[in-house]
Amino acid sequence: MAIVVNKLLPEFEANATSGVKVSNTSHNGQTVVLYFYPKDNTPGCTTEAMLFRDKYKDFVKAGAQVFGVSRDNMKSHDEFKAKLELPFELIADTEEKMCHMFGVVKNKIMYGKKVKGIERSTFLIGADGTLKQEWRGLKVLGHVDEVLKAVKVLKKAA
Repeated sequence: MAIVVNKLLPEFEANATSGVKVSNTSHNGQTVVLYFYPKDNTPGCTTEAMLFRDKYKDFVKAGAQVFGVSRDNMKSHDEFKAKLELPFELIADTEEKMCHMFGVVKNKIMYGKKVKGIERSTFLIGADGTLKQEWRGLKVLGHVDEVLKAVKVLKKAA
């Protein structure tokens, strides 16, 4: 089932680092930022994770939880999180259930070959469990500030 802006998220459940379970209802009452990224320890993904890390206190102050999502396994996520000292959890979507639900699996060309990959995307979920905003195919620089601004606007509207 696809996600639609201003509609409730469909049911899902996923495992994140630190033994955290994340589902469509696990964080009701809180704003949630889900950012999907292609792969742990790659240049763009490392930069994006560090930018979310550096602004994390601002997200929390604005009432939001941040989760990174990729197809990497838990061991890779644990190492990535420790290496970058990330204060938020990473969801291991190894079976691509969330990736397909959010429609972020895309055909890409890498080194002249067609491959299925994750399109860098971020989703803002309101405290009521509805999708409030989405950013797809985004560029890393400036993006985290844009998401933070949207979180603050959402908090003011609440």
